[in-house]
Amino acid sequence: MAAANGLASGGGFGEVIAALATMSSSAPRTQKKDAHGYLETFQKSTAAWEATGTILQAQESTVTPEVKLFAATTLKGKITYDIDQVPREQLSALRDSLLSLIIRYRAGPRPIRTQLCVCLANLTIQMVEWKKPLEMVVSTLGSDPASSTCVLEYLRVLPEEVTEGRKINLTDEQLEVRTKELLDENATQVQNLFTEYCQSSVNAARDPLLLDCITSWLREVGAAAIVRSPLLNVIINGLSSDETFDAAVECLCSIFKETKEVDEYLNVIQILYPHIVGLRPKIQQTAAEGDAETYKGLTRVFAEAGEAWVVLMARMPKEFLGLVEAILECCAKDLDREAVSLTFNFWYELKLYTVIEKYMEARMQFVPVYASLVDVMMKHLEFPVPETGNELDLFEGDRDQEDKFRSFRHSMGDVLKDCCEVIGVTECLGKTYSKINEWVQAYATQAADNNLPHWQQLEAPLFSMRSVGKMVDKDEKIILPMAMPLLIQIPYHEKVRFQSIMLLGRYTEWVAEHPEFLDDQLKYIIAAFDSDSPEVIRAAALALRFYCVDCSKLLAGHVSQLHQLYEKILDRLPASSQEEVTEGMAYVISVLPPDQVYLTFKLFCDPVLKRLMEKANAAQTEKDKLALADYLQLVSTFIECITPNVPSDQIHPAVKYCQEIFPILSTIMDNFISFSPICERVCRCWRKMIISYRTASAPLLPLLAEKLTTYFASSHQGSFLWVTAAIIREFSEGSDVEPETTLAIYQFFEHQATSMLRAMNDLPPKELPDVIEDFFRLLTDTLLFYPYRLIPSPLFTPLFSASLAVLTLEQTDPLIPALHYIRDVISYGKEHPPSSYHSTNPPEIQATILKLVRQQGPDLVQRILTGMMFSFPKDCFPDASGVLLTLVELVADEAVPWIAQTVAKLPPGTVSQTEAQRLLTVMTEQTRQAEFRKVRSLLQDFTNAYRRRNVAPRDGLGGLEPRRFRFAG
Repeated sequence: MAAANGLASGGGFGEVIAALATMSSSAPRTQKKDAHGYLETFQKSTAAWEATGTILQAQESTVTPEVKLFAATTLKGKITYDIDQVPREQLSALRDSLLSLIIRYRAGPRPIRTQLCVCLANLTIQMVEWKKPLEMVVSTLGSDPASSTCVLEYLRVLPEEVTEGRKINLTDEQLEVRTKELLDENATQVQNLFTEYCQSSVNAARDPLLLDCITSWLREVGAAAIVRSPLLNVIINGLSSDETFDAAVECLCSIFKETKEVDEYLNVIQILYPHIVGLRPKIQQTAAEGDAETYKGLTRVFAEAGEAWVVLMARMPKEFLGLVEAILECCAKDLDREAVSLTFNFWYELKLYTVIEKYMEARMQFVPVYASLVDVMMKHLEFPVPETGNELDLFEGDRDQEDKFRSFRHSMGDVLKDCCEVIGVTECLGKTYSKINEWVQAYATQAADNNLPHWQQLEAPLFSMRSVGKMVDKDEKIILPMAMPLLIQIPYHEKVRFQSIMLLGRYTEWVAEHPEFLDDQLKYIIAAFDSDSPEVIRAAALALRFYCVDCSKLLAGHVSQLHQLYEKILDRLPASSQEEVTEGMAYVISVLPPDQVYLTFKLFCDPVLKRLMEKANAAQTEKDKLALADYLQLVSTFIECITPNVPSDQIHPAVKYCQEIFPILSTIMDNFISFSPICERVCRCWRKMIISYRTASAPLLPLLAEKLTTYFASSHQGSFLWVTAAIIREFSEGSDVEPETTLAIYQFFEHQATSMLRAMNDLPPKELPDVIEDFFRLLTDTLLFYPYRLIPSPLFTPLFSASLAVLTLEQTDPLIPALHYIRDVISYGKEHPPSSYHSTNPPEIQATILKLVRQQGPDLVQRILTGMMFSFPKDCFPDASGVLLTLVELVADEAVPWIAQTVAKLPPGTVSQTEAQRLLTVMTEQTRQAEFRKVRSLLQDFTNAYRRRNVAPRDGLGGLEPRRFRFAG
């Protein structure tokens, strides 16, 4: 496809039309990729200025609206980012051309007109010599009544574009001055324009674009000025028209946000409040009409007013009770449950104030409201009754609606917790228990297994009681002693049984203080493992975990029975439930006396290891290997959770058992070294040994270090580095570890580092992204805990060179650890180390870092800036600019010339000499004044602007191309 620069010389725009047609066609992916590349290059070329104007001036018969919209969008980008390509003396002509185009498209299409107004707004901001733009725009566009829409469109987008001014190539000082000129000094004139327009005709007062303009200028004009003007009636009346409803809602909610400083805006709120409460009859009317979107809009108005004025509600509860009741009514009458979630944050905010003793009067006033809210929420929590009567498909095939409802229920559970705090836990529990009792009184005689009449009315209060579980004190003695026996007598129904089991699992801390309920509840939970429902079985496994964790001391005398249960159910459970049950058993083992831990650990884990070896011997397919990996997770869970308190002078029983099983894990690793999921799970076991038993795991270190070194050298899998990092952290210098041990551990790290450097010598970084991420996390830990061994070592310089090689990658995950490591290294060149782990930073360490930075600083700056301008993901920008900040703080005099050298190597034509010189001049001045953070912001703005304007050349980056990393060790 022809180059973009050939467009202007050819005098046409056929290539653009052809490329756009390709993008919207069913052409092969390669053609679409070429078309996209062409269009991207075209948009950033100087030829686009003339071409977009030609396209927009073309007759409708020759160019489609889609092509014209592309041209308008391109022109917007050019004005925003590439205005430096136009000589200053030609900006007036560009402005006049834009005004003519806006007049041409005043009747539409609207998207094109909007883009052109955005173009004019951006030009207004950057054309600082244009001192009274509003007067010229109004006189030019407003002379024709039909063009008033264009004036409003321009006024609507202008504040938005000024607010987003950081994307425009102006200094902070220039932008601040221009903001004052365009917005602050024109606010009164703009308000008068809006008022005159709304009074000019009935249709003008009903124009949604006017409401959008009021919203856009609200901050500049001020909420007080709007509320005290005829514009308030325009906004309120807008709620009565379908055409203006959405815009009126948005405008009102913006006013509410502006009045959050209630002391400052009290008079304004007093004017607004009657208008808002006066909307309350619309709730019933809209609910009766079944207009879901309008109902959501009304609910949003009430809820956001409540959020903004919640402090006044706490101070003046009687005066604002009407608004609170209106929000409650919105919740109660939302039968479709589409709008109620808009109120959740309000109830939370109001709760925060009403529970403060200072606002006790408000709490008393709002207790009835929150009590009613509990009933409303419980009603909304009910599963739907299917019209088809098919209990197996409550949502009639709508899986999205089912997922939404399940998520929605948990949010309503949070609201119930808020209610608990206001009305009291006992009152809230009493309401849920009353609902359960109501169902029992009405339907218990008709109930049987798998046949619970109106089960939805029972399941919802069970869910409610479960939701508020963490709010209930362990010594609650009024409701729970009545409710608990009742729960385990309810006949079987899948959803009700699931909910009752989950409820019991929530109250295990309470059961631990009331052990008389434990036996019956455990029998109920254990019986659930015989259910045909996978959901019920999963709930039982999770509940059993909670019983074992919270009632572990009560269950410690029943280890043999628990072992029998574990053996019976383990292989019948899905993998996640196996892990939950295993975790529960491990917690019980953990509270046993230390002299019983080893044998009990062995009792539970030996059968698991036996099955593990059987699975390993039989594993041929990928499915078999994944199942083996899942089973290994059970061993890891035992190791993680069995952490008894053992005196330091005694042999740790869990470590003793880990020594026994180490050969089994090593054998599995030997046989599946090429299958990463299994390697990761074995490494997780080893890592948990270190983390769980800390320095007591020292007997494991010699063999573990040997295996990790061998396995990493042969496979280069990052999981072996996870374990290495855990050892580095737990056995750090300065801790209670023998010097011989820390020396051996550091030497072990050097073996791993040497293997990694050899791998990076043999393969480019793009082929090792995952292991690079893990390696640089390990490096960062080593620099933190062993800085005075690492920095003087012969490996330190090659490691830093390797970190620069990593900066050629384009993935976030490996880049961020590398950037963190580089920044930490540079920080050791300062007087104080970057971490409080070490209190001093010796002069010889500082000197080593300064020498390294001066040697590799030019390459570092080039790699960082190149990445920020061409290849780094956005998430890496803060860390990348942080490296530059630290570098400039350390060696400002050298860093600025290094930056200049990199800018000089940019592809010709991509940055003007004026722009480059301005960057270096401002940066030199800021470094001279030690305003280093401003240097960071300046470089971020420069690289962002450059990246928006340019694409990486297909023929490479020339002088910016990286050198290949080499390691001769």
